[in-house]
Amino acid sequence: MSDRDVQKDLRIRSKVISEGSNRAPNRAMLRAVGLKDEDFQKPMVGVASTWSEVTPCNMHIRELAEEAKAGAKEAGGAPLIFNTITVSDGISMGHEGMRYSLPSREVIADSIETVVGAERLDAYVAIGGCDKNMPGCMIAIGRTEVPAVFVYGGTIRPGKLDGQDIDIVSAFEGVGQYNKGGIDRDHLHQIECHACPGAGSCGGMYTANTMASAIEAMGMSLPGSSSHPAETAEKRNDCRKAGQAVVQLLEKGIYPKDIMTRKAFENAITVVMALGGSTNAILHLLAMAHAIDVDLTMEDFERIRKRVPHIADLKPSGRYVMQDLYEAGGVPAVMKELLQAGLLHGDCLTVTGKTLAENLADAAPLKEGQQVIRPLEQPFRQTGPLVVLKGNLAPEGAVAKISGLKVTQLTGPAKVFDSEDDATEAILSDQVQAGDVVVIRYEGPKGGPGMPEMLSITGILVGKGLGEKVALITDGRFSGGSHGFVIGHVAPEAQVGGPIALLQDGDSITIDSKERLLHVDVSEEEWEARKRAWKERPLPVERGVLNKYARLVSSASRGAVTD
Repeated sequence: MSDRDVQKDLRIRSKVISEGSNRAPNRAMLRAVGLKDEDFQKPMVGVASTWSEVTPCNMHIRELAEEAKAGAKEAGGAPLIFNTITVSDGISMGHEGMRYSLPSREVIADSIETVVGAERLDAYVAIGGCDKNMPGCMIAIGRTEVPAVFVYGGTIRPGKLDGQDIDIVSAFEGVGQYNKGGIDRDHLHQIECHACPGAGSCGGMYTANTMASAIEAMGMSLPGSSSHPAETAEKRNDCRKAGQAVVQLLEKGIYPKDIMTRKAFENAITVVMALGGSTNAILHLLAMAHAIDVDLTMEDFERIRKRVPHIADLKPSGRYVMQDLYEAGGVPAVMKELLQAGLLHGDCLTVTGKTLAENLADAAPLKEGQQVIRPLEQPFRQTGPLVVLKGNLAPEGAVAKISGLKVTQLTGPAKVFDSEDDATEAILSDQVQAGDVVVIRYEGPKGGPGMPEMLSITGILVGKGLGEKVALITDGRFSGGSHGFVIGHVAPEAQVGGPIALLQDGDSITIDSKERLLHVDVSEEEWEARKRAWKERPLPVERGVLNKYARLVSSASRGAVTD
């Protein structure tokens, strides 16, 4: 009997396979993939890899998974790598492919849960790259009830053109600049060729970097790992250490439910607000909380927003990218500032087995002279930039991101479109003018289906100089790379008869982020007449994953969850 057996049997689930003569067939299968007699006395540790060649965000994760496997083996586990899917939001943006983006979050969660459950894995490391990987992995971690550690694949390096940093959003905005005549076709081609120089997720404080930072703040990834760039030794070390850490969690009996508490979610929201993160953080954190049975609502985001200043000068509204934050000291340095100001719960447990405060005690402060993060007493805004709006157009809520905006209130006539394509065509043909309120509906979780992001159309508006002169309202979503006067997640959505379905061209709409108001000036009598006249549309797809998603998915105000 080994020392490990004397101390603790870590085979909390795999023991059903690794012991007993009647399980010889099960073990025979595992011997074929490399396990030996001694391995059946060890915990079986999975490595959920999102490696794929379909996106730069994930193209390096195969090597990172091997590092995690090595770390788990060094710590005494019997590790096995398995894969799940990814789709590229940047590649699927602006066409029918984007309808599969948010559903891919559910596919990732379901597939990881399926493998962990079927193979009776005792613990696992999940490694994600593109936007939906992070919440997909975390939803699975919330459901599977075994020790787990998340690792972010890391941010991409900034591209370079004419001595300036550029990224994928530069390419989307370049389309609008080209349409306006501000740049020629050759310059647009040069942006296209230089925007993405290698492996890693989109470089600004867009959805991937937002969610990675939130998960670190929650305590479910190792300190510093959210800001280590993709193509660095630090990122490889993150994965090896994660493999070691997950075995240590087994030894200590620490489970996700011990870490992913309500206070941990509040820490995640705090960091998102301070960094000026993506509106998608609200959708994904709500879904992650649902998976682990934490009662989180949109009003919690608003409550925390009021006390957390926005201090990061990060794209899309600022100047810098995630690599710049890494060089300035990284997410731990920002969290150290927030903790010292009393804005974080320092007593929350993390995957290191220590509390957040204990982890941050060893963290280096922000580097002297850095320009990425402002002092808390000199913020860009005294409150966070993700605002929950309500009113007769969004009884369940809508989400706006106001970082970098000079205009935070607008009343204007509605120009209503039932698809993003129709709205895009109208904008490119100059049918939308300054002062208009563009409404794009039937793009919600059910109506899209899939609640597509609209980086393409917001990029065109910014490129045409209309970013703060036109408001855009939708029951769909916006990319973390979107900026301008945009309001998404309008709920209830049009497909279920939400108020956005009743709007008509010319209706006067008021958006007021200070008053948190989204209102249409229509008489009660007229509104009731429109309700009576409205008819439910059939779902846009009749079979397959999108049809299943549309039938199961909840409102965006609940995280667009499917269980």
